[in-house]
Amino acid sequence: MKIKFLKAENGDSILISFLDNDGNPRNILIDGGTEATYFSRTKRAGFLKKEIEEIKLRGEVIDLLVLSHIDNDHIEGLLKWFELDNEASDKISEVWFNSGKAIAKYLKEPKNEDLSLFLKIGSNVFTGVDEGIEFENFLRKHKLVKDGVIKKNFRWEGFGLTIQVLTPTDKQLKKLLKLYHKETGDLAYTSRKEKDWGKNISDLIFEESQPSFKFKQDDSEKNGSSISSLITFKGKKFLLLADSHPKTVIKSLEELGYSKTNPVEVEFMQVSHHGSKANNNKEIFDLIETNNYIVSTNSSAHGHPHKSTIARIVAKNPSATIHFNYEFVHDNILTVKDKTDYPELKLKSISEVDIN
Repeated sequence: MKIKFLKAENGDSILISFLDNDGNPRNILIDGGTEATYFSRTKRAGFLKKEIEEIKLRGEVIDLLVLSHIDNDHIEGLLKWFELDNEASDKISEVWFNSGKAIAKYLKEPKNEDLSLFLKIGSNVFTGVDEGIEFENFLRKHKLVKDGVIKKNFRWEGFGLTIQVLTPTDKQLKKLLKLYHKETGDLAYTSRKEKDWGKNISDLIFEESQPSFKFKQDDSEKNGSSISSLITFKGKKFLLLADSHPKTVIKSLEELGYSKTNPVEVEFMQVSHHGSKANNNKEIFDLIETNNYIVSTNSSAHGHPHKSTIARIVAKNPSATIHFNYEFVHDNILTVKDKTDYPELKLKSISEVDIN
């Protein structure tokens, strides 16, 4: 099994390729990153486009496409694929996507038209297109819609692989449905926050050890609605957290029998929300036993990854290996003092993981 963490700018796009129990090649695509992950405005093919073209050349398909949630840095690349490739629908076997209509039907509430992902004329996704294209309508048109919702406790087995969904909960789906009754203007990342990379890991660990420290969790309904999962393949586990909220993930893991004294052992964990300090508390790292932490971002938005998240990983595991899919982050996030204080801490650049 190869798991590729595609360069998706400040977003996520993960391609899992493997042979099933019968030796047939399978591909699972989780998220599509930003628009440029597929094709940029400067007409340059992105990593997602290159991978999809390779899949086509091998005569294979995307056996499962998962859109974890509707933030632009996860969905734009998929929408760009659908726009530019007339064969896209023929290359997708199944889709997991919690649409507004599906959530409303599941919760037995009126559907919210604003949740249908209608991208208005002139949006930054479809440059030059006269009218927007709805993600859900594309799926319905090509009969790719899956009945029901993908939520906590959903367990899927196929191709010799098991996916245990950890989030979202019913409460998080309900919050997402209500969100779009508001005029949020939050369809794209527009804010940029200063990086905290100049801070030393030891200082951050000390600050968070004080009684006055309070963890403030991300309050984004969209992030909270993320499909996060614990995946098992040939007895080995790995954790993909999308932009999920830590407290909900912790509760799901605890209900599966994991605890600080009995942590879930995984080959690696994808750190939530590109290493945001509001999506990764100390407690979540206590429940996960691994030496490999993966952070997907080019650090072009929101100051991600936050140094506080790196400090929490180091506090748990001073000899951890933290993998980044962009060299800029790998090369610049540590201070000179960090390197002296934590000589066993390893930073690596990553493009793919092999699980045998």
